[in-house]
Order: sequence, then structure tokens, then C-alpha cells
Amino acid sequence: MRALIQRVTEASVTVEGKVIGEIGTGLLVLVCAMQGDTTANADTLAAKISKLRIFQDDAGKMNRSLLDIGGAALVVSQFTLAADTSRGNRPGFSTAAKPDEGRKLYEYFADQIASMGIPTATGEFGADMAVRLLNDGPVTIWMEF
Repeated sequence: MRALIQRVTEASVTVEGKVIGEIGTGLLVLVCAMQGDTTANADTLAAKISKLRIFQDDAGKMNRSLLDIGGAALVVSQFTLAADTSRGNRPGFSTAAKPDEGRKLYEYFADQIASMGIPTATGEFGADMAVRLLNDGPVTIWMEF
């Protein structure tokens, strides 16, 4: 699975003019299931993200995790993370998981984050979403498992 995580002071996702998920301090997690991914990939990614020490401690160093600060996660499906731009100018997305499998892994991943005691909001798989965020730092990290 691939994820682009952004440390935020707030983030929300809107579908058809209605806010369907929002958080305060925490992480916006854009996630994409790739062909061949399994729940084991989702488990590894969720565990790594929950423990990733990218929040500041009292000395101003990135030394605290999402769990440490009691932060929240906004998990949004983002199949375009599978973009292959190696040929031409139009990205290809053939390496993304098929929609049914992608939905299952996306929902499973979000459930795994929530099961760790992290308040979790989500987008809507396959919907045209507007994502708003206030990136803190900015801190943006790419992960793949």
C-alpha cells in the first residue's frame, strides 16, 4: 500500500458540498491499495503511521507520534498515488488495486488505525472529494509497504 501523510492542525473532506469527515491536530493520510496488496500490508502501514515520530516534543524536536499526542487521522482513498508517469504525459493507474479490492483494503486500513485508539474520520471511496487541510510544518511523508 502507498500513503502520503501530512501533519495537519486541521483537515476535512467534503462530498457534494457536505463535510463528511474532519479532524483537528493529527494526520491526513491519503492512501492507495496497489495490485497484490493484502491486509498484512495495511497492518504494517497502519502500525508504522501510528508510531511515526513526526510531532514536536517540548524541546521542539520531531519526537512524538500520533499516539503520543492523542491526535486524530483523516483517511482518504487516493488511487492517483498509483500514477505511473514513466511514459508520455498522461499518467497510468494500472498498478492500483481493482476497485472492489481497493475499497476493502482502504476500509480495513481505516479500521486498523481506529482500532489503535486513534480518532479516525474518512472520506468516501470512489467519490469526487474536496480535501481541505492546514499542513503543519509543512511535514509531508511518502510511505509504501
